[in-house]
Amino acid sequence: MAPTEQLEIETKYDVSEDASLPPLHELPGVASMAQPVELDLEAVYYDTAELDLAANKVILRRRTGGEDDGWHVKFPKSSGERLEVHHPLGRSVRNVPIAVVRTVRVHVRDQDLAPVVTLSTKRVVHRLLDKDGEVLAELADDRVTATAADGEPQSWREWEVELVGGDKSILVAADELLRSAGAEPAAGPSKLARALGDRVPATDELVMPKKPRTSDVFRAYAGAQVQAIRERDPEVRRDVPDSIHKFRVATRRLRSALATYRPVVDREAGDEIRAELKWLAGELGVARDAEVQREHFAAEVAEQPVELVMGRVAGRIDDHLRGVYKEGRAGALAALESERYFRLLDTLDELIAKPPLTGDDRKAAKQLPDLVDHDWRRMRKAVRRAQSAETTSEQDHEFHEVRKAAKRLRYAAESAVPVLDDAATLAARAEEVQEVLGEHQDSVVSRDLLRELAIQVHLGGGNAFTFGRLHAAEELRGTRSRDAFLELWPTLKFH
Repeated sequence: MAPTEQLEIETKYDVSEDASLPPLHELPGVASMAQPVELDLEAVYYDTAELDLAANKVILRRRTGGEDDGWHVKFPKSSGERLEVHHPLGRSVRNVPIAVVRTVRVHVRDQDLAPVVTLSTKRVVHRLLDKDGEVLAELADDRVTATAADGEPQSWREWEVELVGGDKSILVAADELLRSAGAEPAAGPSKLARALGDRVPATDELVMPKKPRTSDVFRAYAGAQVQAIRERDPEVRRDVPDSIHKFRVATRRLRSALATYRPVVDREAGDEIRAELKWLAGELGVARDAEVQREHFAAEVAEQPVELVMGRVAGRIDDHLRGVYKEGRAGALAALESERYFRLLDTLDELIAKPPLTGDDRKAAKQLPDLVDHDWRRMRKAVRRAQSAETTSEQDHEFHEVRKAAKRLRYAAESAVPVLDDAATLAARAEEVQEVLGEHQDSVVSRDLLRELAIQVHLGGGNAFTFGRLHAAEELRGTRSRDAFLELWPTLKFH
């Protein structure tokens, strides 16, 4: 049975043992109340010895006794919201199933998971119904006993209001009603957090000083990319749409920052990390590139006149790219399960906690313009090489280098936005170049693929006419992208 997902939106309250529930049926939109349901729940929570999951506000538990028995993994989304991934209960009782472990690999890596808290909950569920009998929300009246692996049992009572089919307005109305009955906002974000108390490792929040140094800007920008990697990793494993792309973007931004900030961050240490990030992006890239090409060619072939599509063109292209995607995704998942990846994650944690700084760390407002200007001049040199290229293949290569330089300039400017007034404008213009030349590079890659497939069709005795027609269309796309860039380039200014 495949895992399921749902967005959990709820509010929690601490209440005394003698508190009485207020008249929930008086809430706006509530027409009636279902008969209360009594449940005896047991949940065993798992974590590493250092409580890495709890430190990252991720919950992993095995729960029985309710209507959703199974392995639950909860990821923080925003205030009051969590994404819950539900895996079947299975036969494993003591050990976390490998499919569940993989969803939290980015945090636990190759460490062991063991029970840290057991919760026994006597729950009474009150369902709030609309006029059609549909459930708007549920209020759970919980009496909880929590026993930590190394502590004494503790008990408390809480109310938990969770949206089902209603909107957030019912939570707002319920908040006022429950507070009037003596409820107080819960002391912690979850039962687990309350049970663990001050044993959860504190995490430093990166706050930009009013007058930051360049290292402060780097740490904030790099920290955001490392956090993005932590968030995207579970999504890639669950095959969430566009997750591979977002993961790669985070690795590229971080890799670019390590290059831009070389005067401040030790070059040798930074380049070692850059090499590992390049490896990781490469492992993710095969599936992502195939994904993009599938979408492009599906639309491209569909636009061709029917009488000019000779043979099974769309199907042949899609079959090939689906195979590439499948193989690429398998390779990406293998990389995410490798010791090499786990050690890279360890290194990234250390990078943000204690950046390997050089002695040249000055006030950001004075130093950042020089760093961004360096990337601007680097891009201009790449453009000159592209303009002086003697052959088409050389020009294609150099335009790809211009695109990479534009991307680095864009990311450098993005990182400088909190400090430099014109950084946002520069980032936007660099992104324009990146997008235009991205079309050019995509056309180059697509032409290579079409030529390969056309040869296969021809050698197999088929008609390669339509593949040649698509190849010509890709040539035109490349020419238009190149011309668009040459028109755009003179309008770009930094100072």
